[in-house]
Amino acid sequence: MNFLAHIYLSGNNDLIKIGNFMADGIRGKQFEHFPEDVQKGIILHRSIDTYTDSHDVFRQSTKRLHEKYHHYAGVIVDIVYDHFLAKNWTKYSDEKLDDFINRFYKSLHENYPVLTEKTQRIMPTMIQENWLSSYQTVEGIHYILTQMDRRSKNLSKMQFASKELVEFYAEFEQEFTVFFEDLNQHTKNKLHTL
Repeated sequence: MNFLAHIYLSGNNDLIKIGNFMADGIRGKQFEHFPEDVQKGIILHRSIDTYTDSHDVFRQSTKRLHEKYHHYAGVIVDIVYDHFLAKNWTKYSDEKLDDFINRFYKSLHENYPVLTEKTQRIMPTMIQENWLSSYQTVEGIHYILTQMDRRSKNLSKMQFASKELVEFYAEFEQEFTVFFEDLNQHTKNKLHTL
């Protein structure tokens, strides 16, 4: 899952959301110096990633992309699934998506000292370009994939994956719906053990 899903799956605790959001850049036991709730978010993120990578439905989605995008297929599906979460937001939350996003951006500002340097660096661009809101449209997904492709020096070819999103839109949405129900339950169970 990508940023929006990780934040959503964190529940109502801002520090767990922040830990879950920035966990990709934290290796091994480097998380142990963060506040306890941030640590929980990092652990939750790792659990979500492990569960996602081994889920049959997620793998079914990645197989559709694997021949063309190889090991980037999983990254693309993470972003595609965030699109369907944003698109179907009212099915998963009573709060408006824009309000949810703005609350998260506000919490980043309020908890700036606990953010990693990388998160502090990307935060202004993320908020200015409103990355989380851009997941709602195919155009926004294309923009995100293009930016990620640039970071791979255009080796990933991810900028072209919005073509597959459009071509297999119904299939991806159906797979997301089934998968996300399972992931949601897994995450709730995991949060109770943290």
